[in-house]
Amino acid sequence: MLPEQLSSIFRVKQKSYKMILILSLIQYYEQTKSLSFPLSTIAERFLAYFQENSAEGKKVDLPPGKASQWSDITLSQSMSLLKTPLEALSSILEIDDSKQVITFHPDVADQLDDSVIQELKQYALSELQSYNDKLTTHVFSLHHALTEIMDSYTSARNQAFAGHPLGTLFRQSIPEQIKSLSFIGPNYKIQGSVGQGNWANIPWIAVMDKRITDTTQHGEYIVYLFSEDMESVYLTLAQGVTAPKDELGKKEGYQYLEDKANEMRKLLPLEGMQKDDGIHLTSKNGLGRDYQVSTVAYIRYDRGAIPDDAQLQADLENVVTNYKMYVEHVLQNKKADNKSSSVDGKESPSLSTLTVSEQVKQIKTHITHQGFHYPGGLIENLYLSLKTKPFVILAGVSGTGKTKLVKLFAEAVGATKDNGQFALIPVRPDWSDPSDLLGYKDLSGVFRSGRLAEVLVDASKPENQHKPYFICLDEMNLARVEYYFSDILSVIETQEWKQDRIVTSALIHRESLLPEDQSLYGGLAIPDNVYLIGTVNMDETTHPFSKKVLDRANTIEFNYIDLQQYPMTTSREEETLLPVHNSFLRNEYLQLVDVYSEYTELVQSTTEKLVKINHILEEIHSHVGFRIRDSICFYMIYNERFGLLSKEEAFDLQLLQKILPRVQGSSLSVKRVLLKLLQGTLGEKLPINNLLDDASEVYLKWNENQEEKKAKHPQSARKIAFMLRRLEEDGFTSYWLS
Repeated sequence: MLPEQLSSIFRVKQKSYKMILILSLIQYYEQTKSLSFPLSTIAERFLAYFQENSAEGKKVDLPPGKASQWSDITLSQSMSLLKTPLEALSSILEIDDSKQVITFHPDVADQLDDSVIQELKQYALSELQSYNDKLTTHVFSLHHALTEIMDSYTSARNQAFAGHPLGTLFRQSIPEQIKSLSFIGPNYKIQGSVGQGNWANIPWIAVMDKRITDTTQHGEYIVYLFSEDMESVYLTLAQGVTAPKDELGKKEGYQYLEDKANEMRKLLPLEGMQKDDGIHLTSKNGLGRDYQVSTVAYIRYDRGAIPDDAQLQADLENVVTNYKMYVEHVLQNKKADNKSSSVDGKESPSLSTLTVSEQVKQIKTHITHQGFHYPGGLIENLYLSLKTKPFVILAGVSGTGKTKLVKLFAEAVGATKDNGQFALIPVRPDWSDPSDLLGYKDLSGVFRSGRLAEVLVDASKPENQHKPYFICLDEMNLARVEYYFSDILSVIETQEWKQDRIVTSALIHRESLLPEDQSLYGGLAIPDNVYLIGTVNMDETTHPFSKKVLDRANTIEFNYIDLQQYPMTTSREEETLLPVHNSFLRNEYLQLVDVYSEYTELVQSTTEKLVKINHILEEIHSHVGFRIRDSICFYMIYNERFGLLSKEEAFDLQLLQKILPRVQGSSLSVKRVLLKLLQGTLGEKLPINNLLDDASEVYLKWNENQEEKKAKHPQSARKIAFMLRRLEEDGFTSYWLS
């Protein structure tokens, strides 16, 4: 019988990669009897399977990226491709990057003998056969997919949203098929949506060149739009509506979109496409008009008359050809990309068109040019944390530049004190309820607004909704956070989608105010363009955080200071900082169902790690719930999308920021938990029972920086080592003691 760790490794699979990897390892073992597998050899065997079977006409997964056949894939690409199944199987496999060797985890390897390996082989072969049978009997057809959507979407809207097959079709199956087409380049992002938590009136599938946009809220892209009554679907070359309307207002935004559409119609051939506003998607006037003014050209397909796959592909290639021409035009004319067309003499504000990774790099450069240096990966981490949830805590010893970091980060994306998009609110020790932040009613009943309420009012104005606003609560734990911040914490958890914006419950209820105050402050909520960052010191003058606070924030700590960092003395080019659109920072996922089908492997592997950690934390009643699981998964997904950190670096930071702050106490159980967590972060077995009496041999190595390069998750391992040292020296430990 297979060991428990191996019995369900193929339970979740989007491709055959995991089965092929395991079979490649077993084939090597059968020839050498070695459980140490050279990465290059396994990559050769992995690639050989696909090349040989596809050459024989057998059905296999499509080759990745732009390759049209497996024979085009090189060994180097195969080694890179192996990262996906290796990550998915990280619960049983590990890779030594220095030796380029794959091995089973020691606790798994100890259970492997010839009979177990043969059983694992049969398990992999059986799952592979089952997977390939489905490939053979179900060849994807865009014609059938569009027909299925139009025939079933209306009835699906009366069914449960979570886990519905149409969600998988939109978010995964159709995008994967489109991405495999030979004329779809590597810069393209394919994304489909049936709504965020609830069924959309008009579902869509977009094709975006990431060099000019990676969101449907602004920029130009290709999109299939399904009419609300499901009687037609339009293949369109379109523009994002949200940003122009937010920046210019509805009337001038519409004018800008119409002018831009006419400009593109003159620029591009658009043969075989309709070039008018005859696109009819909904009976709702506002939404219908949005689509009419933003559409450049389209091809309409009616229900019951969808062309065959060859014609659908030819039509899409035609639209992509036009889109490529436009993208090249944009890239060759950066000024046209940065300066919008004038509308009645009024020029739209220039916004940054950098990709996420380019924008983060520019933020880092700006901070360095101001003479400040922060630990490597900190800016990427701060960005991912804000993107995951708009509340972050920065912790560290006094004088490390926490408040300055918030100011410089905000400044680099266009938010300053002068334009009202950055507000510094010093917290007072005597704050005891939300009125200190939000405001209060005086004896006459007039509402006297607090600084936070004033910022929220400004950020909520329609003309400002595309601008990010930063609120820095300086030394936020001088008072008890749960007392004055409880309302804000609760309201943050009420986030939900309303059309294309994220809304929350009201912080200030209209009926509690006098009529003259209701128009400005009544129903005031936290808009999706506001980001709250608290800076904290942990000493005898401050208060600790409860789990309620820690659950809702990423806690970023930077206590390790290199004093030998000096300001730049070389000359530098003058910076050109353009403000970002709020979509750069705003979170895109509120529920795991919004993204699960697109990132199943990543969510599954991350959750499996958290399950193991939870088993450890249960001993001291510090295990985590769904809120933290979802938050960590979202962080990992954003990181994978934008390629800012390695997966292990990202998980290391989430372990450090979301898990370890929950651990505190003086008992032997706390010490055992810390040792088990340390074992996981090091990636090697520790003699835990022996170390319960004296763990100095573990943490003293970290004092001498001997272990950092060896650890799987070095930042978390370092923190745990310090927590162990404090426990042994002081008889009590917590995350906040360093």
